[in-house]
Amino acid sequence: MDAMIQVRDLRKTYQMGEIDVPALRGVSFQIRRGEFVAIMGPSGSGKSTLMNLLGCLDTPSGGQYLLDGLPVEQLDRNLLAAVRNRKIGFVFQQFNLLPRQSALENVALPLVYLGGVSAEERRLRAQAVLEQVGLGERTHHRPKELSGGQQQRVAIARALITQPALLLADEPTGNLDSTSSAEILTLFEQLNGQGITVVLVTHDPDVAAHAARVLTVRDGLIAGDASAQRQPVNGVVPAVDTVRLRQRPSVVRRSAPKRRSI
Repeated sequence: MDAMIQVRDLRKTYQMGEIDVPALRGVSFQIRRGEFVAIMGPSGSGKSTLMNLLGCLDTPSGGQYLLDGLPVEQLDRNLLAAVRNRKIGFVFQQFNLLPRQSALENVALPLVYLGGVSAEERRLRAQAVLEQVGLGERTHHRPKELSGGQQQRVAIARALITQPALLLADEPTGNLDSTSSAEILTLFEQLNGQGITVVLVTHDPDVAAHAARVLTVRDGLIAGDASAQRQPVNGVVPAVDTVRLRQRPSVVRRSAPKRRSI
């Protein structure tokens, strides 16, 4: 499989007055098309900064980021917005649904901003992705009429409607109970099984264990890269707690960031 994401020596430094604060110190990895990867780390590790860069919500201070072959670090603001709209589907901890709109209308909204899609096609595509996430019979329900897990399914359907190259989820189970969380993580596994590239950002190792591969971020560096070996038994993938992780060595670059002149 070819690479969906290629990151080489990616760095991000924030300026606080006269002080340079490095959030990412030079990370390198790649994610192949069709992989399910979790990015895990504690608060302050740099994982949120990395997510913002991968989602084209921010630009790096240095290094290279190729998304589906596009050199993201070279794109201007308008092109970055176009990449976000067409290449990436976002799922956040907060569902961010419009309360007065139905599930169908919420899901169809990205196509309105994308432009060039008729109202009938928007309706048909929204209906299709709601059925894909198991909410085909809830299309006319408003968010307040749906459970937390169902609202997150609507948010996932909204992320899928533009047929993105990458599904990027930031703490998608953070506001859900354990049952709903398990259902959402199972849905991500099913979507990945359909060939969708999924990158999930979390601080929870139990959530990360649902991915086929886990990248651990610590102190702005890639501290670990683990692959899950899931062997089906009689056609059934074993439960998460039976998955054994094989640690793979990662190259860590610890060069000090260059101080910018103020």
